[in-house]
Amino acid sequence: MTTSTTASNGPSLAGQVALVTGGSSGIGAATAIALARAGADILVNYYSGEEAAAKVRGEIEATGRRAVICQGDVSSESDVVKLFETCEAELGIADIVVSNAGLQRDSAFAEMELSDWQRVIDTNLTGAFLVAREAVRRFQKRGLRPDVSRALGKIVFNSSVHQRIPWAGRTNYAASKGGISMLMQSIAQEVGKLKIRVNSVAPGAIATAINAEAREKGADEIRALIPYGRIGDPQDIARAIVWLVSDDADYVHGHALFADGGMALYPGFIGNG
Repeated sequence: MTTSTTASNGPSLAGQVALVTGGSSGIGAATAIALARAGADILVNYYSGEEAAAKVRGEIEATGRRAVICQGDVSSESDVVKLFETCEAELGIADIVVSNAGLQRDSAFAEMELSDWQRVIDTNLTGAFLVAREAVRRFQKRGLRPDVSRALGKIVFNSSVHQRIPWAGRTNYAASKGGISMLMQSIAQEVGKLKIRVNSVAPGAIATAINAEAREKGADEIRALIPYGRIGDPQDIARAIVWLVSDDADYVHGHALFADGGMALYPGFIGNG
């Protein structure tokens, strides 16, 4: 079994192929690179920013692994199929699929445009559905490879602490992440018998471009919401995902791993709130 763990190197994903959506920046980029360092070949999907995706490809290739970049909108069924077909043609059928692509369109609820609601739901939730559905189909097409993994395939969704914590001013985003929570659990309940493992990560405040303005204006206020006392790095989430898709986590299924420094502990209630 090539997915054993060593104390110095962590989980091995040697011989496996991973597809990461939204992989040109932030958590997606960090995850793609971390999976490569663990031994996987990577398809990096991006929606915009080909130059950034190419940079991620270069960092992956520097680890000695193969990498392909592929533009595509995860809310488009045909684009999602194209991602998997490109992966299969260039690298092989994916063993690991990380549904990471997501966005925000913030607004007070009464002023929220239908287009902003729809765009967030289409990308964050419908995109997650389309990516996971195609993954399950491809896993079944390939069949089990016990020499590289105990599972037929692994899916990880990038959710958020806001699948649990309401978020005023970002109703569309929080609703999409709540939907991902139940999507993940329902898929896991259904496909576990096929030896397909399905999980999610639920990051808290992570230093990425999506929240750069908020961090610039209120880093101290954000840290006050985190019992552990620091804003996370994309690598914090990437390392969690590498573990989730390795055989070290083979009995972890249908689980949302909160990687949030304790944000979901509602620290506002410290001292009786």
